[in-house]
Amino acid sequence: MPPKRSITLTEAELRLMRVLWERGECAVSEVVAAIADATPLAYTSVLTTIRVLEKKGYLTHRQEGRAFLYSPLVARDEASRSEVKHVLQRFFGDSRERLLLSLLGDDEITVDELKRIRQAIDEAADDVPVRAQGER
Repeated sequence: MPPKRSITLTEAELRLMRVLWERGECAVSEVVAAIADATPLAYTSVLTTIRVLEKKGYLTHRQEGRAFLYSPLVARDEASRSEVKHVLQRFFGDSRERLLLSLLGDDEITVDELKRIRQAIDEAADDVPVRAQGER
């Protein structure tokens, strides 16, 4: 049985997952090379983080010759939904309304973003069955 996935990814883990989501299957050396332009990390640091991600259930590996090739088990959108759900539960009492109102109250939101949010809400409303208030 695979280990239970951790709810959240650390910043370092997310950096490596982004590489693997973009490139697919990679050796550790390829991941090291991919992040070298930003904040470079030592091979051993990347390997340690990849092993943590594998234990958390985010990655799997296969051996090809002497190299291990790692690939994501969790899609980017699934990880994103998990992170949002975690924030929703932790900071907003599982209230989507409170989360959205917090986002809308942000001084940095633009008119274009508000228009896209309004459009997304309108489209979502067309797809959601009518439920009693408070029902999920």
